[in-house]
Amino acid sequence: MDDRSPDFWVLLQRFLAEANRHGYAAGESKNWIKEPDGSTTIDYEFGFWRYHDNFFGGEPYGGREVVFYEGKAVWMMVYYGWVEVGQDASLIYRFLREALLKQNDENLPLRGPKSYTNLDFVYRCDWSKGSTLCCFSGHEQIFNREFGLLYRAHFEGGLVDRSVAI
Repeated sequence: MDDRSPDFWVLLQRFLAEANRHGYAAGESKNWIKEPDGSTTIDYEFGFWRYHDNFFGGEPYGGREVVFYEGKAVWMMVYYGWVEVGQDASLIYRFLREALLKQNDENLPLRGPKSYTNLDFVYRCDWSKGSTLCCFSGHEQIFNREFGLLYRAHFEGGLVDRSVAI
């Protein structure tokens, strides 16, 4: 199946949404793989699709998500973020995972919803104008009423390896 097929887009969108629910947002660190280089890997597979998330961190953190179809990389996202100094990272990341599970944009199933609030915490996610699964960029932030900005991250990505270049 090639990326010009409407079926490809529907399946990629569905798979990404499902992989996100089974990835970092699920919070099941017991299933994560600690790599010899100090990074952490989260894998999820369904049928011909495979999701591979590999990141470094701690604070700050950075990583990449890659989606493979029939063993070939077809899509990726890179990301970098941090909790502001002096804030409780475990509390903020617990809220972030909660927000990521609320993701509801089937056309662009990246990160969390545009906005999510629970008690004093507010999550916001914004994409650059014109972003699609082909090519996108954006950022997410977490705020609260007392301390203001607590967390921020940037992400970008899209389709990869569509033709031979090297």
